[in-house]
Amino acid sequence: MTRIVTRSAPPRTVWQLEQQGLHPLLARLYAARGVTDKAELDYELKSLLPPAALTHATDAASLLADAIEAEARMLIIGDYDCDGATATAVGMRALKALGADVDFLLPDRFKLGYGLSPEIVDVAAQQSPDLIITVDNGIASLEGVARAQQHGIATLITDHHLPAETLPAADCIVNPNQPGCDFPSKCIAGVGVMFYVMLALRAELRERGFFAERPEPNFADLLDLVALGTVADVVKLDRNNRILVSQGLKRMRAGRLQPGIAALFKATGRDPRKATAFDLGFLIGPRLNAAGRLADMRLGVECLLTDDPSRALQIAQQLDTLNRERREIEAGMQEQALLLLETMDVEDAAPGIALFDASWHEGVVGILASRIKDRLHRPVFAFAPSEGGIVKGSGRSIPGLHLRDALDLVAKRAPGLLLRFGGHAMAAGATLRAEDFTRFQTLFADIAGELLAPSDLTRTLETDGALESGYISLEIARLLENEIWGQGFPAPLFVDEFDVEQQRVLKEKHLKLRLKKGNARIDAIQFNFSAQPGARTRAAFRLSINEYQGVENPQLMIEHLE
Repeated sequence: MTRIVTRSAPPRTVWQLEQQGLHPLLARLYAARGVTDKAELDYELKSLLPPAALTHATDAASLLADAIEAEARMLIIGDYDCDGATATAVGMRALKALGADVDFLLPDRFKLGYGLSPEIVDVAAQQSPDLIITVDNGIASLEGVARAQQHGIATLITDHHLPAETLPAADCIVNPNQPGCDFPSKCIAGVGVMFYVMLALRAELRERGFFAERPEPNFADLLDLVALGTVADVVKLDRNNRILVSQGLKRMRAGRLQPGIAALFKATGRDPRKATAFDLGFLIGPRLNAAGRLADMRLGVECLLTDDPSRALQIAQQLDTLNRERREIEAGMQEQALLLLETMDVEDAAPGIALFDASWHEGVVGILASRIKDRLHRPVFAFAPSEGGIVKGSGRSIPGLHLRDALDLVAKRAPGLLLRFGGHAMAAGATLRAEDFTRFQTLFADIAGELLAPSDLTRTLETDGALESGYISLEIARLLENEIWGQGFPAPLFVDEFDVEQQRVLKEKHLKLRLKKGNARIDAIQFNFSAQPGARTRAAFRLSINEYQGVENPQLMIEHLE
């Protein structure tokens, strides 16, 4: 069941925003998202929170500046998702621009698992680094940091994931979510944390007179990478994150982007001069992620690091092929999962769902969990077999259940059941022995039942009410497309009633509609539809642009039909 509600837009706030020069529609949309002053939509770089406000960023800067001056060998250890890849690229590009001796290493998710494990430290030690820098991981790596100490390697942790009760004994930790850090933007992505550390490092070197005889690099040129990683990691777009994303998109639209990102745009058939947050989250990000899911994320990082456009395009095409392969694997897994669900009758029963199939691909279980979560509106874990008799799972949650906290409860109630776990409120991962899966499945369902209120299990679609017929136009579609929307600051979703003049099914899974309201007619499409409407329908939709053979027309993207 889906409940449709309308966001409240205080009339006085709407009026104030209009008086400050905002388009009336934008004034209504922003007022409904808590914006009370146009100044909150000032996305200039000068409005960014200062790097010194991020706890230990200046300590990290001193550590790195000392390492650069001592010509120490540095090694970045990243993560195998888009946030980790972009964070690695930001670190590599910035440190190399400062003359550092730096390289990077990414764990093979199928052999070494996630984060700074003792095993990857042993691999890293073969390169004899003096300093290991983690990006988008490390906050839970107590054993990995201890192993680095045994090798005599210093460690700098940069991360944004939630810490456990005990922190690793690293030389320095920069994480807005560590105890005692009062940095206001707790939801900054891993790439954002690394960008801040690089800004702090440049400021430290400036104070030391490092740039007296050499040019000072412009790190704003890295903002396309920061924007991509921030959107792709689906972190909440608070004002600080919206500034980072806005500035990155601004540079993309001006043609100032890394050759790798330009190549990825080309591979998707999109024009970076019209870049949107949607492009980053749904087209560019998944292609980078495909490398980490199916192959080796080194390929993705190399795409972001090369300055050779032809090499970048070659890699982008490989990533596009991998992404198509990923989609095929995912489609097969989703079909199996839905068959499995039919036999379990969990849609009506279990408030928390855990699924496992021996044929599933470890690199795609996160996407599968997300798809099933969207379909059933339940927190979902999907597990796949890994080496050594263990299974690895990725989970996605719904509002009302903090997934990492739920796993923490599992660990406390069944000590030893989880071999490893970590994550956020909405996404988390867990590793356990294959024979313990059924036990986890039961315990997770029980805990989800305790933590979720019955109302949480009803999907709620928050909309912005009706969209006036006169606003269904290319001009308004472009206006909305050029704003910064994302997690925690959702893109406009409207709801209205229409007469259905025509409907047909495309490729057996998409519904193409011709709708009418008053004298206005508009084309609409619903991807992966579940039921066709009657002669009249109530639809929740987004206003978008459909481009066909070079001609653009406004189109409604249907999210829900009644």
